[in-house]
Amino acid sequence: MEWKLSGDRPIWLQLKEQITQRIVTGVYPMGGRLPTVRDLAAEAGVNPNTMQRALAELENDGLAVTNRTAGRLVTTDPSVVEKVRDALAGKCMMDFYDGMAQLGFSRQEARQKLEEAEEDGQ
Repeated sequence: MEWKLSGDRPIWLQLKEQITQRIVTGVYPMGGRLPTVRDLAAEAGVNPNTMQRALAELENDGLAVTNRTAGRLVTTDPSVVEKVRDALAGKCMMDFYDGMAQLGFSRQEARQKLEEAEEDGQ
């Protein structure tokens, strides 16, 4: 999975969001070992301190835990992952509705357009 970074927001936040997405989609499975800070930083092309900040925030959110002997692991608590996944889904839905509102559609019209698109196989 390629890292996509832009200059419009803090890099550590973008890294955190992308690692979070990798966790909720199972790229980094629950209970699995995360790559080292240095490996992730090299892969993303960022300073290790920046990556460390992103990973520290994942720990604050409960998505990662540090084990002295095994390194940093993804949480084994499915409720934490599901809560974050639901929050991300909610944001996606709000982004959709906001975009449709900018085009002049009400929520009901947006839902109708979505249903039509599904029926048409889009």
